Amino acid sequence: MTLIKSISGIRGTIGGKVGDGLTPLDTVKFAAAYGQWLLTQKAHPMVVIGRDARISGEIVSSLVASTLQSLGIDVIDLGLSTTPTVEMMVVEEKAGGGIIITASHNPIQWNALKLLNNKGEFLSGSDGENILSIADEEAFDFVDVKKLGSYTFREGTIEKHIEKILALPMVDVEAIRLRNFSVAVDAVNSTGGIAVPMLLKKLGVDRVEVFYGEPNGHFPHNPEPLPENLTHICGEIENGQFDLGIVVDPDVDRLALICEDGNTFGEEYTLVAIADYVLSQKPGPTVSNLSSTRALRDVTEKYGQKYEAAAVGEVNVVEKMKAIGAVIGGEGNGGVILPELHYGRDALVGIALFLTHLAKFGKSVSMLRSKYPNYHISKNKIELSPEMDVDLVLHEIKDKYQRQPINTVDGVKIEFDKEWVHLRKSNTEPIIRIYSESESQATAEHLAHKIMMDIKEIISEKI
Repeated sequence: MTLIKSISGIRGTIGGKVGDGLTPLDTVKFAAAYGQWLLTQKAHPMVVIGRDARISGEIVSSLVASTLQSLGIDVIDLGLSTTPTVEMMVVEEKAGGGIIITASHNPIQWNALKLLNNKGEFLSGSDGENILSIADEEAFDFVDVKKLGSYTFREGTIEKHIEKILALPMVDVEAIRLRNFSVAVDAVNSTGGIAVPMLLKKLGVDRVEVFYGEPNGHFPHNPEPLPENLTHICGEIENGQFDLGIVVDPDVDRLALICEDGNTFGEEYTLVAIADYVLSQKPGPTVSNLSSTRALRDVTEKYGQKYEAAAVGEVNVVEKMKAIGAVIGGEGNGGVILPELHYGRDALVGIALFLTHLAKFGKSVSMLRSKYPNYHISKNKIELSPEMDVDLVLHEIKDKYQRQPINTVDGVKIEFDKEWVHLRKSNTEPIIRIYSESESQATAEHLAHKIMMDIKEIISEKI
């Protein structure tokens, strides 16, 4: 059993002993800590909650709602929903915050509480630390029976979310309708099975086939939208009956695309293609995290605009986007953030923008993909002994490559012309994660292995 507490929330496997997994007691304790923190803020004592379709969701959601009510906090429950929908409804309801019951791309045995502030955005590091402290101290103060919070079940919120997407000037429903796209969807038996077909219909896409669209939480494959998990939909599309494949994760904040020939578009390139379209309509800066593909920088500079990299993590990307006034941003995991709609990763707005881009492009998805630089990322890690000073190792690597452009905002990122290596330490174990990118997979892997050999040499010298 696993239980992971962090500044962004709590996640774990269902069952086990208290403190070892996401048990009912752990759920209540953390929901109470969040609620207690909320009451110290100058915000409306109301929380919007929603969940993906995983099997444990209804139980966890009930525990969260009852705990918040017991603190005197009103609860607006969206039921089966998406992460971006909950984020937007926090603002719509003028609530003090939100909790999304989802373990995102994690397998069926996992669940989690994702915590939002009154802007519908993930908490800052300091707020998250405060909540962890309240949970550790069990500093809860529940109200008497006459002051219990209310409970309201709110329907129709995914439809509201979609209407706001359709109202965006950059979304061209008529252009999409005229292309008469045939689209296949893998919704991994979660809430994407509700939201994505609804969106496509509103966009004028009538030829839609949904695989795994029943929101029953029985994931038919690993729900992370990586190529190795998408063999079924790729095989279906390979037969030549579809113009595009769309894949979302269980909470619909990540978007992966499949070309008409059954090949994956590349999760890193979801943001790249959408940014290309957005920049053609509304020039401005862009942001992704340090471990995302360089292709976004290339596309941004093509339009004469400025690209900046943020530390890994959605909250860091959003902070950087606000600081520089970015018109589009996100992460290389298929996470698209359009500030014009809201500051959160949103697969639904990504679908609408990509289909508009494809409709105006006038050719196939694979031809659109060929427009962009073809980079490859290699992901590796190296385990160190518990007594090893990870920060010292990173410092030594930085010194070794001091003549190269280096970014130390989040670990150490070293650039070699159009190639790069990004080293980040784990916050929970003695591991250094090593991501590298080049124009060929072999070179990316060679670059990573070269840095790994450097690390081993440094370690041998320190022993």
